[in-house]
Amino acid sequence: MRSICLTLPTNRPCAATIAAVGEEAAYAVEHFDNDVHLVILDSCAPPVYAEHAEAVRRLPTSPRLTVHHLDEARQRDFLQRVTERTGNAKPELLRDLLLPDGLSYGACTDRAFLLAAALGCESVHRRDSDSRYQSAHGRPVFPVHHELRSLGKRAADAARGVDETTLATEHLDRRVAMVGSSFIGELSVDLGGILAADPEVYHDVVSLWAPAHWPAEQKRQLVDESFRGAGTRPFERDHSLLTLVDPMRVDMCNISFHGVHEQVPLPPARDTIGSDYFLLHLVRNAGLPGVLHNRHIVNFHTSERRTGPGFLAYQTRFAKFLLSMLHFHFIYDGMAESGDSLLDDRGHIRASAIAALARESAPLDRRENVQRLDALDSAYRRLGGRYTTVADQLATRRERLLDEARSDIEDFAVLTEAWGELMSAARQTPLSPPPSGRPEVHG
Repeated sequence: MRSICLTLPTNRPCAATIAAVGEEAAYAVEHFDNDVHLVILDSCAPPVYAEHAEAVRRLPTSPRLTVHHLDEARQRDFLQRVTERTGNAKPELLRDLLLPDGLSYGACTDRAFLLAAALGCESVHRRDSDSRYQSAHGRPVFPVHHELRSLGKRAADAARGVDETTLATEHLDRRVAMVGSSFIGELSVDLGGILAADPEVYHDVVSLWAPAHWPAEQKRQLVDESFRGAGTRPFERDHSLLTLVDPMRVDMCNISFHGVHEQVPLPPARDTIGSDYFLLHLVRNAGLPGVLHNRHIVNFHTSERRTGPGFLAYQTRFAKFLLSMLHFHFIYDGMAESGDSLLDDRGHIRASAIAALARESAPLDRRENVQRLDALDSAYRRLGGRYTTVADQLATRRERLLDEARSDIEDFAVLTEAWGELMSAARQTPLSPPPSGRPEVHG
């Protein structure tokens, strides 16, 4: 019987989401022949952690469902034992990349990948704390339904269980590496206030994540499509498509991976939104099959990122995302050009090829990013009000932000080069005994 890892990283109060994901985990064991490890990676302060622990105690029970609720101390202890087991010359650096002093969307999911390996799970299924499930006929619509029908199967076999196939014949012998869907509701990036205030400024800001050389019309098409997910239309009936999945059609709140997450990590950039989307591009460019379904999750934004320090922090993360694209567009282009050569003779991603592209991108001329910061400064000052405060903050951090864009991609190369030995070590590393008074296992 296979084991899967359903994971929920969180740094905010989300007891209701924990309850909902627990229901999805119970659905998975009731309807499919597998064991489920629900891994909650909790970076919240002790009072909120205690609320979450109470939510965990109320989750459904099953002999085939185990819940692991890990605070950062537990995660750090696990990572210390994993990194020391690797024999890597710089275990402290690897730990800092995997559990940095600061927010990292990529690093939190990388920790889930390593924990899944330690638990013997063959796939990872990620959800987010600022989202909820749709319902149909009074019942939640769980994405895991489609994920477990196809993930890890030979594509030719998975084709029998989907509604439509557009996969080329040469890809049918490969295994389904990813199953995912998108979201409905609010924009995935919290820029709705800019769109409401000034659509032209919104266009100027969002177009900054496009390659600088794109023509104006191509940038406008990207802006029209960006961050909107599947729109607002609610779920009506199931549909699934076996294909090479377009990264613009899936979201990391509604994703699952088989195999590929054990071969290449996500970029561990700090305080940078979008740093956890890399594997979506890699799966497509390497010609790995995926399934796109329509059990979209409902996205919403919590209040802390819209006022005061939270607003400034979020807008800085967005700026760092824009600067990161100088390097990622180069890597995406390189991956697209490499195609099948990204795979070894077993059909696995050659991590060395990805690390090489990351290192090659690091010394790119940063004038493009200087222009991005200039354009972002102008746009925010046109908006005025609190956006002027954002512009002032970005101006004071200008050189640091430019330097961090390069160091972040160098960190990604370091982690990618060590990922194979980290995964091997994780498979041999048990989770630590639970701290007194905090039972780890519930099932």
